Amino acid sequence: MTPVFFDSLYLDGQPLVDEALARRLTTVADVVPASFVVPRIVTANVAEASAFVERALAAGHEGVMAKAASGLYAAGRRGQAWLKVKRARTLDLVVLAAEWGHGRRHGLLSNLHLGARDAERGGFVMLGKTFKGLTDEMLAWQTKKLLELEVARDAYTVHVRPELVVEIAFNEIQESPRYPGRLALRFARVKRYRTDKTAAESDTIATVVEIFRRMTGV
Repeated sequence: MTPVFFDSLYLDGQPLVDEALARRLTTVADVVPASFVVPRIVTANVAEASAFVERALAAGHEGVMAKAASGLYAAGRRGQAWLKVKRARTLDLVVLAAEWGHGRRHGLLSNLHLGARDAERGGFVMLGKTFKGLTDEMLAWQTKKLLELEVARDAYTVHVRPELVVEIAFNEIQESPRYPGRLALRFARVKRYRTDKTAAESDTIATVVEIFRRMTGV
């Protein structure tokens, strides 16, 4: 095991929590060997920042933390001085159903049920739901389109023919007993509809399983 230091909150009897991040990092550099300090850069150069992110991803990290040099330490929360930067992954999935919205989305089909194609057994494997990322224009369009594909409904949900492909961004895939495939997308949000693709061209559950395997090593 190797210790890695990324901040200094207390040193030689002096609390540093009310000092700016730049000052706290100076104390880290003064007392900790460079090999034990988390890699960091201070730059306004986009290419340099992008290269730093790529190195972090290549090392197996999920992303980087961007911190304001003047930011104070806030225990238990990131606040506005910290920003987690992660590369969003995407999958082209099929809409299996949609739930009616609430509030300002009343009367519109909002929460999408997302499925990955099962190339071996046929059909689709549900991976979760999302209503995030939808603009007003997308909500209106998908409501009209999904009602054209309707095959059944109950009080809350309209079930549709699995024909409409949607590009979904997500952060991670996690195990979930709620769904038949026992996998679910975390922080799923809609990027766009893939009207250029058919359901037969959507991503498969085998692809999802492989992404999960690479992410977790399971």
